[in-house]
Amino acid sequence: MKQRMMMAGLWAGLGWALATTAHADAVAGKMRAATACAVCHGPQGLSMQPNVPHLAGQPEIYLVEQLRNYRSGKRHHEVMSVIAKPLSDQDIDNLARWYASLQLSVQEP
Repeated sequence: MKQRMMMAGLWAGLGWALATTAHADAVAGKMRAATACAVCHGPQGLSMQPNVPHLAGQPEIYLVEQLRNYRSGKRHHEVMSVIAKPLSDQDIDNLARWYASLQLSVQEP
């Protein structure tokens, strides 16, 4: 019974997360990223700075959560807190859709 309730909660949470980004627009996200994100995270979401993470290929749900956390102050970073503050929910959804749409490949040495 407890396991069923946990699974129901997980499915409900996943449904909510997917619903919040249902109207996200990757093209709009790309345009917004060019003005707000590319300086640090690179034009294709691949940072050239060792202390700045790559965004390309990150899961959409993760990016949405982290950007909203920066915006709300739940997560703090001196640059990201300022950058995320003016972003609307739609901006965040669009950015997350754009970066999640970028596919990476890995090669073993």
